[in-house]
Amino acid sequence: MHVRKIPTTIVTGFLGAGKTTLLRHLLTHAQGRRIALIVNEFGELGIDGELLRGCGIGCDESGQPNGEMIELANGCLCCTVQEEFAPAMERLAARRDRIDHLVIETSGLALPKPLVQAFQWPTLKHAFTVDAVVTVVDAPAVAEGRFADDPVAVQAQRQADENLDHESPLAELYADQLATADLVVVNKVDALPPEALAGVLRSVRAHTAPGVQCVLSQHGRLDPDVLLGLQRAVEDVIDTRRTHHDEEDDHDHDAFDSLVLTLNVRDRTQLLQALQACVLAWPIYRIKGFVALPGAVMRLVVQGVGQRFDSHFDRPWRADEPRVSRLVFIGRDLARDGIEALLRQRLGADAVHVGESTPA
Repeated sequence: MHVRKIPTTIVTGFLGAGKTTLLRHLLTHAQGRRIALIVNEFGELGIDGELLRGCGIGCDESGQPNGEMIELANGCLCCTVQEEFAPAMERLAARRDRIDHLVIETSGLALPKPLVQAFQWPTLKHAFTVDAVVTVVDAPAVAEGRFADDPVAVQAQRQADENLDHESPLAELYADQLATADLVVVNKVDALPPEALAGVLRSVRAHTAPGVQCVLSQHGRLDPDVLLGLQRAVEDVIDTRRTHHDEEDDHDHDAFDSLVLTLNVRDRTQLLQALQACVLAWPIYRIKGFVALPGAVMRLVVQGVGQRFDSHFDRPWRADEPRVSRLVFIGRDLARDGIEALLRQRLGADAVHVGESTPA
């Protein structure tokens, strides 16, 4: 008897490209689809999973432990995983009759090809098929030449951001995410003039396979029919998609570190300026977390990629959760003592809670 496989869309993209925003829009416009969502976090704080569960559709916020399924009010499921991917997939397979589509948001530091290859495992292949790999691209970052192939352009940017060397692991990761894509979402296009956007599309298409479509997006607002139902069965063809890491037997991103700091924050602007100073001083790729401001009943979400930061209030603090400011720093060779010292200098002597800074 034929057993229906759960179609699975893998959403990948560099740090801060807008994957979480895209998925929040998808969940709130599911149009009756029962979507299961897995968020693969990097670092100790479940920032993206928390933001998705706070998407405004009546999510269960009872504080489930990492790896547990959270049922949403619209019939969708949400699960945040770090190292327990296989057990999460097994639980989803057992609920196959209640799931129309599975979406996996990868960490911004993840290589998509090994994840797709995992769907060749007998334990997954019988229950899932990879509908498509969707890569989200930060259009303004590409327009600034952050991952350009031109060595001259790369060198011109190096003083502002050390990660612009096209030989760096980050550039290879960006290229691999595009090389494995079935669909590319070029996000944040509202901030670009037409000539800059045309340059972004040329850059993206230089890394994608022939025939891969690029769709333009503002704030991740795309019709679900654009993202779901592509029926590519990617697990059957992924081995033919060449990437930088094909010859490596066991590639990982041990070069990346994450550091969680618990802070005492008094002023929003002062905090953002201090974080920008940290990015200038160390190779920090991403900063994200939640902040408790004095007198504010709402929780402040802070997210930064490079020197670009965004902050907004997302919801009131719950009565059962501590009102503390915790941020995760993702980068390479992070100097915790130096980062803490700079934050104390910028925010005050009591800015960092002693004993509550955690290497992930």
